[in-house]
Parts: sequence; C-alpha cells; structure tokens
Amino acid sequence: MLQQRTLKSITRAVGVGLHSGQRVELTLRPAPVDAGIVFRRIDLPEPVQIPMRAEAVTDTRLASTVSTNGAKVQTVEHLMSACAGLGIDNLMIDITADEVPILDGSASSFVFLLQSAGIELQNAPRRFIRVTRPVEVREGEGHDLKWARLVPYHGYKLSFEIDFDHRVVNASGQRFEFDLGSGSYSRDIARARTFGFTKEVEYMRSKGLALGGGLDNAIVMDDTKVLNAGGLRYDDEFVKHKILDAMGDLYVIGRPLLAAYSAFRSGHGLNNKLLRELLAQKDAYEIVSFDDQRQAPAGFAEVARAW
Repeated sequence: MLQQRTLKSITRAVGVGLHSGQRVELTLRPAPVDAGIVFRRIDLPEPVQIPMRAEAVTDTRLASTVSTNGAKVQTVEHLMSACAGLGIDNLMIDITADEVPILDGSASSFVFLLQSAGIELQNAPRRFIRVTRPVEVREGEGHDLKWARLVPYHGYKLSFEIDFDHRVVNASGQRFEFDLGSGSYSRDIARARTFGFTKEVEYMRSKGLALGGGLDNAIVMDDTKVLNAGGLRYDDEFVKHKILDAMGDLYVIGRPLLAAYSAFRSGHGLNNKLLRELLAQKDAYEIVSFDDQRQAPAGFAEVARAW
C-alpha cells in the first residue's frame, strides 16, 4: 500500500511576512490520517482552522491567500509547494499572523524544516486525484494570452513557459519541465526564489506591500541586471520559481494530483481557476489509491531523500 505521510516530530520557524513585514512564528505539527494540510491562526482570540481546498483560496493578487470564517493566511504557496514536493499529506500548521514567513524567498527552508522533523508513514492509503481527460483555462488574447491545462498522466509532471521582456530573463531559460517521479524537487526546484523588479518593489511599498522583501529573500533586478550579490542559484531560476509556485497553488486542492500540468504565463489566479474548473467537471477526474506500490507511478513510493 502506498501510504499517507505526516511528520515524525514538531518543527518551528520564525521569520517575517513578505508583504506585511510582520514577525511571524510557524509551528509544523504531525496530523492524523485524512486530516489534510490545515493552517491554524493561533493569534486570534479563538483559534481558527483553515483546511486546504481549492475553494478556500480567496485572493490571488501577488500570492495565494486562503481564508475561512473571517480568518486568512497569505502567501501559502511556497510552504504548500514543499509539502507537495516531499509528499506530505497531513500537517497542522500553527501560525501567529496572517502571512506565512517568506524566509529566503524559495521553498528550500520549508523543505529543510520538514525533512529535519522527519517524515512518517501512516497506516492509510494515499488518495490521489487522477485527471482522466484534459481540462484547460485561458485568459486574454494575442500578447495578453495566458493559459493553464491538466491532461492525463501516470505521474506528476509540470511544464511552464514564461514571457518577460527583460535582458536577464531573456538570457535564462524561459521554459522548463519537471517530473516529480524522475527529478529531485529539493535539488531542482526548491531553491528557486521569488523575483521582482526595482520599479515594482518601489510601487508596492508605496501601497504598503512588499514591506518584508529584500535582497535576502528575493531576486531583485533593475533595468539591466540582477542586484543580488550572489547572482542566480539556477541559470533558469525564474521559470523554476514559477513551477515551484504552481506546485504550491495546485496542492491547495487537498490531494496529490496524477496529471501533466502545462502553462503559459499563468499565475496564482489562473492556477486556482484551473483547479475549480477540474472539480466542476466530475467526469474529468477520479480518486485513486494504490494497494500495490508497484502500480504507483515511478518515484512515488520512496520517501523524498534528504539534501
């Protein structure tokens, strides 16, 4: 049986929110079988739980925000991406503010936290959402066109193409494909940081956003170059971060996907629209598990390797 996974022990992190700049504490706890991934706002007078599901996403401007009963958590995509990459099914996340800490701007710190706590197999089958026919969403036309789609695939594969008119981005790879079954999430994807341009950062700060952002947790570019002293972590770090984001956005659905995802200029909003479109078409997916691990897609039976 391909089993569900949670943590072996509790682990904690402290950081600042990318947009709020506020200090936030994060505590990751083991959770029981079929609990899913749940954020818990423990700073409120009465703690509020926010289970991960596509319908919980209520704002996709600049990040993915989930909410319920008047409580919200912003910028969940990097932590959710780490959970997807490591195959974590059940997790309780206690948080002391309304935004997940940005840490280094990638998912690598969350991967380190999860692997440091240890991954424990649970006595229940992993349940996958297997896509059975293509589902696609599109927005805009011509130069404004963007789209995202899911098609049947025995595994989980993501391909993404970006389109930024900037000399540094143009010089890097603008398209990348990652297969979770054959690649290494920790090595190939997790270290890719969020990125932005100085003019955008200045504008966002004038609007009270990106208050916690800086060169230690984002790639920042002016009109001609990367301003970070260390340069890029990957030659194609920009498009790899888009895949990192997409993995987090899609994992909000509450179960791992068996599908091939492809996208052109997609973002948090279109990714969530794709999930809702999939769920609205009942004949486009089915829930499956694997009693015999040998029938599972390649790479899914092994617990993700440490660094």
